This record gives sequence, C-alpha cells and structure tokens, in this order.
Amino acid sequence: MFIPMNSNQNDEKEQTTPLLVDQQFCFALYSANLAMNKVYRQLLSQLEITYPQYLVMLVLWAQDDLTLSEIGEQLFLDSATLTPLLKRLESAGLINRQRSHQDERQVVVTLTEQGHALQSKARAIPEAIQCATACDDETLLTLKNELDELRDNLNRSR
Repeated sequence: MFIPMNSNQNDEKEQTTPLLVDQQFCFALYSANLAMNKVYRQLLSQLEITYPQYLVMLVLWAQDDLTLSEIGEQLFLDSATLTPLLKRLESAGLINRQRSHQDERQVVVTLTEQGHALQSKARAIPEAIQCATACDDETLLTLKNELDELRDNLNRSR
C-alpha cells in the first residue's frame, strides 16, 4: 500500500504509486517490528530466551498443560515452526513435552518448576516495553486493537 507524502496535492504525479520504501505501509510495519524485536532481544537476554520462546511462555503462564496445537492456535504458528521452539525450551529446563494419555497423536506441554519461576523474572518486561515505546496506556491499547483487526482482515483475505 502506498502512503502519499502529501495527500493535499492533487497533482497527477502525486496520484501515481511510486515504489519508494519509505512510502510503503508494509515497510512501516516491518521496520517497527524490527525495532520492537531489538528492545525485546535486550530484555529477554536476561531471561536467556528468544522472543518466540517468550510468546510460548506467555501462553503457558496464562494456562499450563496445553497441547502443541492449542499453543499453535494462540500464536498463529504451525507445528513445524513450534516444535523446534518447544525442543529448545525443554532443553533449557523450562517445559516438559509428553504424549497425551487420551490421544497419543497429541503432545502436551507443561511448565517445569524452573519455567514457573521464570514468570516472576519476566513481570517487568511489559512495563519496560511501554517505556521504550513512549506511549500511554490508551495509545498502546488503540494500536494493539488496530493491529489485531489488521491481522484478522489479512487472514480473512487469504
């Protein structure tokens, strides 16, 4: 999507869609994501986990004892992407993976004692992220809701 530099001008030249990176919506989203990931990388290095691993831990801190597919649904990740993340978390001693007793096809993921303990170390991360954004609660909530809607619209358009 092209974002006009000056939408008040009706010049024909302005009506064409130039292929300039700084005028692309996708680049604004991409570069904001890069900046956000840099902040998270710094904060999460203290916990010795990556951002995708942090997302898995957030899901499990909210509700432990979930199947791989339940975690994948919440994070919009398929099992091929999620499995290596879970293996690394298991190697780090933060989770356990085991086959479900009810359905051998399902893998159940549970937090270890160390995984539960990591939650207290992570409690300061949301506030640190908010400080880094220099946004107030209302602005962040509005942005989050708009991005959720954008994601949902894009998913429906496939």
